[in-house]
Amino acid sequence: MKTIPIRIKRLRSTSLPSYMTEQAAGVDLHAALDEEFVLHPGERALVPTGIAIEIPPGIEAQVRPRSGLALRHGIALVNSPGTIDADYRGEIGVIVINHGSEPFAIKHGERIAQMVFARCERAEFIEVDELGETARGAGGFGHTGR
Repeated sequence: MKTIPIRIKRLRSTSLPSYMTEQAAGVDLHAALDEEFVLHPGERALVPTGIAIEIPPGIEAQVRPRSGLALRHGIALVNSPGTIDADYRGEIGVIVINHGSEPFAIKHGERIAQMVFARCERAEFIEVDELGETARGAGGFGHTGR
């Protein structure tokens, strides 16, 4: 498996991202909190991770929910996946939302999201009067049925 060098800066006391298994696609991100807080049903919050990273050009980081938190507590990410661009140097924050029916306490050091690195391409837009035909055409939003 190819690795991508990612420079990382710890901004406060926190765990660094880590892969939990040998074949894991994403690293776990940890909450970097001064004190625990409770996320009530329907509430959302920005959870700091205490880290900033330097991503090489042509790579993006995608912040995604953790499946266990989603299944057991209804905790998801508002903008999933969230994109971290290669030129961003600020602290990584995770926008969490509680879709569950119970309050959820977020503690310092808790694994709150995962981050996956992916290659990305830039588009060059070419304005035209017509687009090529396909069998699908403009069909969308359930046009193929069930």
